[in-house]
Order: sequence, then C-alpha cells, then structure tokens
Amino acid sequence: MAEKDMTEKTLESYNDVFADIVNGFLFKGKQVVKEDELEAESEHSVYKGDDKLHEQERDVAKYWKNGKIRIALFGFENQTAVDKHMPLRVFGYDGASYRNQLNHKKKELYPVITLVLYFGDKPWNKPKNLLGCLDVPEKLKPFVHDYQINLFEVCQLTDEQLGYFKSDFKIIADYFVKRRKNPDYKGSREAIKHVDEFFKLMKVLTKDKNFEIEYNASIEPATGGDDNMRMYLTNMLNKEKAAGILEGNAELIQKFIQNGNMTVEQIADIIKLPVEKVRQLAEMNLTTA
Repeated sequence: MAEKDMTEKTLESYNDVFADIVNGFLFKGKQVVKEDELEAESEHSVYKGDDKLHEQERDVAKYWKNGKIRIALFGFENQTAVDKHMPLRVFGYDGASYRNQLNHKKKELYPVITLVLYFGDKPWNKPKNLLGCLDVPEKLKPFVHDYQINLFEVCQLTDEQLGYFKSDFKIIADYFVKRRKNPDYKGSREAIKHVDEFFKLMKVLTKDKNFEIEYNASIEPATGGDDNMRMYLTNMLNKEKAAGILEGNAELIQKFIQNGNMTVEQIADIIKLPVEKVRQLAEMNLTTA
C-alpha cells in the first residue's frame, strides 16, 4: 500500500496532470483550473477513535486559488477494485478537511471536493452514496443526511470524454478504455511528459511490473518527446515472445539430448540455431531441470 500511495502521488501531484484531471472530469475539458492556481496541501488528516489518534491519508490533495483566495480543496482517490465502503471513506476525508479548517479558525471556509477515479474493468456495482451503505428504516431516512461521492469510471469513458484530457493522464485513460475493448491494443503514440512517474503508476494500476522493468531496461530513454506507450508495449511484447521461443527451444534441445546421441552441431542444424546458442540453451535447461 505504501508503494501504491507514493507512486500515485508522484504523477498526479504534478500541477499539469492534477489540473487536467479536474478540468476533464468536472468541466468537460474547459480550462477552468489553471496549473499556476494550484498549491500543495497535506494529504494527512487525524481523527480520534478508541481514545487514540489515528491518521488517514488521501492519495492527492491540492488547494485551488482564485487570486489570493483559496476557494476549494480538490482531493483524489484512486481505486483499482470496487470498495463498498467508499462513500464512508470519502465522508471521513471530507469531514476531516472541514474539521481542520475549524481547528485553524479559518475566517473563510472553503468547499472540499473529492474525486474517486476507478480503474477497474468491471462497472462499479457498489453504493455511490452514504445511504447506500447503511441499513436505515424508511421512517428514519428523512432524518439521515445523504452524501453523494464523485466517482468516475475511467474504463467506461467515451471517445468524446477522452478528448477532454490533455496531459499524461489522457494516455493512461486511453489505455484502460481501449484495452478493455481490445486486449491487443498497443497503446497511444502520444508523447509522455513525466515518463518515469508515468510508468511507475502504470505498474501499480495494471499490477504488471513489466511496465517499470521495461522502462528501467532502457539505458537511455528517448528524449525530446519521443517516449510513448506503444514503443514500450511493443518492446515488452517482443521480449515476452522471445522468452517463449527460447524456453520452447530449450525444452526441445533437452529432448534431443535425452532421446539420442546427437551432437550439439547436429541439433543446431535441425532447429536452425547457431551452435553456441544451442549450447547455451542446453546448459540453461540442464541447470534448471
């Protein structure tokens, strides 16, 4: 969880990405929130329970300033799995933010807005409001205040909605949307700005460590806007295919060795590989057997 939190914060805490996410989901791409109007806010908050202080932490949070006035605190929560208690979690985060304003005796209270970004393939099928989490008798419902969360299902975005985004987040959203429809989708050719942070986040969201491995394997990553997801995904796929071919050849070589008295040169002639490569594969297979 610690790795997940740190990784998500790194990319989305960039003002260009943060503003893009807010503008894309809340304002249909209209540039309402500007990068230079954002300032960092601590993601930590404290609440008391069981006579002890407990800390809770948002994924990302920032103030949005209008001139010299802070008018909103936007918070992000990233989800890769459905959480039936999400409304309660968001309610806790937002309540702690308001409580913090009171504790610091703010002259002007500002609103708190939380966006939940859900990256799962399956549609969200759990409550999106507080009352949906509670078993409240009908006669009491008028007295229990509801709390609706702002939940956005990234995989379900339309092509028009994808067009609302301009930052590296657009490339991530595009991948999740199109990979859900076509498992063979190779990724966007659009240039990635925050390359290192981008691939670390992709590793976490997809649970595929090959994203970071492939990026780290590039001794000199592309510069000047040449880095794009398709390039890395193609390299990953080619390596997977190559690994499969090598493994298959190693097994075949072992069978030849076990079933006859063939020399390495004879095996190399049959499977059309250099003699040295056959020798290496034979040794590799014998070592792991």
